[in-house]
Amino acid sequence: MAIKTIFLDRDGVINKEVGYLHKIEDFKFIDGVFDACLYFQSLGYQLIIVTNQSGIGRGYYNEDDFHIINNWMLEKFSKKDINILDVFFCPHGPESNCSCRKPKSGMFNRANDKHSIDMQNSWMIGDKEADIQAANAAGIQNTILVKSGHAIDEKNSNAKFILDSINQVKEVISN
Repeated sequence: MAIKTIFLDRDGVINKEVGYLHKIEDFKFIDGVFDACLYFQSLGYQLIIVTNQSGIGRGYYNEDDFHIINNWMLEKFSKKDINILDVFFCPHGPESNCSCRKPKSGMFNRANDKHSIDMQNSWMIGDKEADIQAANAAGIQNTILVKSGHAIDEKNSNAKFILDSINQVKEVISN
């Protein structure tokens, strides 16, 4: 049976946007992210993180650095009784022709192949239009852009909803 999922971008959605975040001491959770994730779980959603990490491809940090901070973050979620089903990341730079870097749908497709996801009843929460484009390309139409990361061109966005932060998700995700 396919699972309904909330896909979350990391930087700007889960944690405050910091250019090429790769040190635990620079990682600051966005207010309300734990409450929002507990709420999603209470509705029966699984949680999956999909994140571009071009700092790896650019040589600012390596995959080991990413995994250290990722494991630390997952431990913080776990201590709050939040289960992150999986994390998918793209280590490539914007000039690469990979299929995983958002706005391409590769990470979503890999998640679906691995976990059998009900894309029609799943959501994507991101802070860039590329997050929305990738979700749409993978068959996810329920999309939210949050203003807690990058600047958003609201007039030209394909997002179904635009919110100030993940704090406001209860206003649009229910059932």
